[in-house]
Amino acid sequence: MTIYILIFLNILLLVFGQILWKIGLMRLPNKDMITIVTSIFTPYIFLGVLVYGVATFLWLFILSKKDLSMVYPLQSLTYVLGMVSAYLFLNEKIPVIRWLGALLIIIGAYFIAKS
Repeated sequence: MTIYILIFLNILLLVFGQILWKIGLMRLPNKDMITIVTSIFTPYIFLGVLVYGVATFLWLFILSKKDLSMVYPLQSLTYVLGMVSAYLFLNEKIPVIRWLGALLIIIGAYFIAKS
């Protein structure tokens, strides 16, 4: 497995965790701080925490193999995939300027990966 596949898997896990958290928070009847703190025991939030835990261990493995200056900027693709996921799974409206920003992130990640 190449390091890029592992980075992509890490990005998928991070985005999946965020989507789970957002769905879990959307299902809360109350959005005050106490409810948000106690929500960690709801299924979506708890599963999101577990997914983030797996992503963290994968990230530690990635860091043991490659330079931080190369792999960390590639994590910016998490923002792009998170935005696309919000559009597809949460029906969020994404303005054109954000799509353009995502394109710039993709171009930057491409140059970093090629170096």
